[in-house]
Amino acid sequence: MPRLRQLALSVAVCTALGSTAAFAQADEYAEVNRLVRAGQLNEALGKVDQYLSTKPRDPQMRFLKGVIQTESGKPADAIATFSKLTEDFPELPEPYNNLAVLYAGQSQFDKARAALEMAIRTNPSYATAHENLGDVYAKLASQAYSKALQLDTANTAVAPKLSLIRNIFSNGTQGTAVAAAATPAAASAVKPAAPVAAAPATPAPAPAPAASSGNAQADVQAAVAAWAKAWSSKNMSAYLGAYAPNFTPAGGQSRSGWEADRKARIVPRNRIEVEVSDLNVDIDGDRATARFLQAYSSDNLNVSSRKTLNFVRNGGRWLIVREATGS
Repeated sequence: MPRLRQLALSVAVCTALGSTAAFAQADEYAEVNRLVRAGQLNEALGKVDQYLSTKPRDPQMRFLKGVIQTESGKPADAIATFSKLTEDFPELPEPYNNLAVLYAGQSQFDKARAALEMAIRTNPSYATAHENLGDVYAKLASQAYSKALQLDTANTAVAPKLSLIRNIFSNGTQGTAVAAAATPAAASAVKPAAPVAAAPATPAPAPAPAASSGNAQADVQAAVAAWAKAWSSKNMSAYLGAYAPNFTPAGGQSRSGWEADRKARIVPRNRIEVEVSDLNVDIDGDRATARFLQAYSSDNLNVSSRKTLNFVRNGGRWLIVREATGS
């Protein structure tokens, strides 16, 4: 079975613009990244523990601690770290994903499956978790077929199925772990003591569709910028209007359920900032793919992740038909 994809370290760290404290935090994260990349795991862990002694709830540094513990060959400690993160920040999918990787490494595939299902429940467009869940289901199927063959050696239908799964794994990405973002991705942490803000009585009007410039790449870039701006300003009409009528949410969620979920995640926040960088756009006729680094800041949480948006041109506008995080 190929190793499941876990979130590793990245030099990309999200900070709140204009905040001296936030930039100081970015320096702390960058220093931990540097130490780990240099193989100085004990020094990196010391930096993390020193930081957490004054900011014990910081989710980003706690996540880094779990990654360091994993890289140091301390799975029990890493499991404890990621488990506590899922308890304190249940809306963050990445700790669930890395927890699943650790469980799978111990052949606890039922626990791995449950953790990945939670990751996908918190973020249905989390591509890495979907891929890992497929691998876990395949491993569970392999175990079940092996048991069936052991119990009934005369069953000729089982052996080809078992052989097919083994061939898929042997021809796959055995032994390769793909590094993704260093920080928990775009899901904001709920602060239990904070009151839930009521939705505005009159939503901000959606802006008029931008006219096409005749330059498809520039128009897609503008569409990404408008989407991020609408999200940052909590303008739900403009934000939801950036998605095409045929947009299908990941994970089998209905469109109405997805919209209700997005409103519940966005409207109550006191502050949201979404920044786009490292944007790369590919055009294929009336379809386009935008890949970028998304930096998300909400209240006291600063996180970053890779994001992919697939667009289709509709009446002169570029609208989102699919999105994926961690890809």
